[in-house]
Amino acid sequence: MKNKLFFDVQKIWKEVGNYKPIDKLQLEVELYKKLLDIFQVGDFYFFIFAPPLAEIEYVSDTISRVIGYDRENFTIESMMNIIHPDDLPHFIDFESRVVEFKKKLPADKIMKYKSQYPYRIRKADGKYISILQQSITIQSDEDGSVLRNFVVHTDISSFKNDAKMSLSFIGLEGEPTFHNVKENTPLIPFNNILTNREIQIFNLIAQNLTTAEIADILNISIATVGTHRKNIHRKTGTHSALELINHAIEKGWLY
Repeated sequence: MKNKLFFDVQKIWKEVGNYKPIDKLQLEVELYKKLLDIFQVGDFYFFIFAPPLAEIEYVSDTISRVIGYDRENFTIESMMNIIHPDDLPHFIDFESRVVEFKKKLPADKIMKYKSQYPYRIRKADGKYISILQQSITIQSDEDGSVLRNFVVHTDISSFKNDAKMSLSFIGLEGEPTFHNVKENTPLIPFNNILTNREIQIFNLIAQNLTTAEIADILNISIATVGTHRKNIHRKTGTHSALELINHAIEKGWLY
């Protein structure tokens, strides 16, 4: 059964890659540029995935710390084998949705969207953790075929132990964001309930920074940060930083 599922999802990924040959890529510049756009809230590892080949080309050495597996033996097939059985069908459905979304984008916007959704994955010690998968294209061709994706798995177990399966497309460089995307429903841009400044402060709160540290980074007063924090909690119906992050992960608001 798992072999069939792997074969099915391979077809999905190769469809968006359009079987284009992949030239050598200078990873360093694009990798770190895009890494800055992917927000982290916990331990994470990343890998480079080539959809045309349905293969992982590179895995960060932090994978051993997060889930206990050897980077050299981490493949797409082995990854699918450790996804929680109840979450695997959702994983495949979401990947299909991501492919359909990218196929409809103009070629110049392929690298301006990050997809994200949570699921459970089994560590080497047999325990399951909740991870947030975030993926962004770092190489495409002139026709819009996806050649390489930069994928991050962040451990969100301490924030959300019962993470709901929710797919979001986060627009970068001014592109619209689509949250809680459902299968076979039209995509409607999400209207942020937070202002741009509140989003900045939310991102810094999620990095466990204090009010004083946030004030220093943004060059504003501590009182102003405090007011923004109160507004953020009021608008989201939360009362603490941990509750705010839980809420954000559940809603797919992670920027």
